[in-house]
Amino acid sequence: MNPNSELLTLNSLPPVSEMMRAANLEPKKQFGQNFLFDLNLTGKIARAVPNIENSTVVEVGPGPGGLTRALLAAGAARVITIEKDRTAEPILREIERAAAGRLEIIFGDALKIDFFRPPWGAGAAGTAAGGGYAICSNLPYNVGTELLIRWLHIMANSRLTPHAIGLTSMTLMFQREVAERIIARVGDKQYGRLAVLTALVADAKILFDVPNTAFVPKPKVQSSVVQIIPKNPDTVSGYRIPDTEALTAKLFGQRRKMIRGIMPGVDWSAFGLSGTERAEELTPEKFAEIAAANMI
Repeated sequence: MNPNSELLTLNSLPPVSEMMRAANLEPKKQFGQNFLFDLNLTGKIARAVPNIENSTVVEVGPGPGGLTRALLAAGAARVITIEKDRTAEPILREIERAAAGRLEIIFGDALKIDFFRPPWGAGAAGTAAGGGYAICSNLPYNVGTELLIRWLHIMANSRLTPHAIGLTSMTLMFQREVAERIIARVGDKQYGRLAVLTALVADAKILFDVPNTAFVPKPKVQSSVVQIIPKNPDTVSGYRIPDTEALTAKLFGQRRKMIRGIMPGVDWSAFGLSGTERAEELTPEKFAEIAAANMI
């Protein structure tokens, strides 16, 4: 199909709000759904995906497909949507018919998907992009943090796992508070587990903010789009991310206490520390160093 006629086919779809009404689809609180209708914003998010024209882009929680349509319109080689709510199926199927083979829909729980060996495989687009995939999502609020940590594990370990498919980038929408925790640095009030795990394996930055008025229903908090790009695998291959995650949980769980009071049997001088430090004073690399010594 001629690319221009394909875009016209996608553009000829009814507005997202109209498709929702026709399908009797409403946001569901139990799924943490807040739908984004603003075409300028969805387009801005989609265009932020690096190398989108050569990428397989995975979207979790597409709902009525506003961002899905934007990813296709931005030229994504292939889009994989993962949706738990089957009531969105009539809308997503209509988008699928307009996408000329570039959209694949998976109905299921993203928390149950093995992203190391995803069910969609590398495919032609994935092979062109080196066998990896990008993730771009307006994440459901109730699972966003858990999914992020799983994806950070992939960024840290996919090169070491046989037959794994790697993550090339993540462009994700979070509550502003969560976004600030992801990009926080040592000494920041928001510095904690998410910042440590992210900084060890990736470079993260907030691209832009999204007002709550852009969503239906309108959440009580503001949101931000965060982009996370993996570091060179050679620089992170020695990090034991699961052990580091356990250590951050232990130390940040009592963040106002000195680390020697939380783990009294440790010779902190072996790590160049006195033991009087608190978790918020330790760099991500120091967390990784301590975790590698089997301290948990």
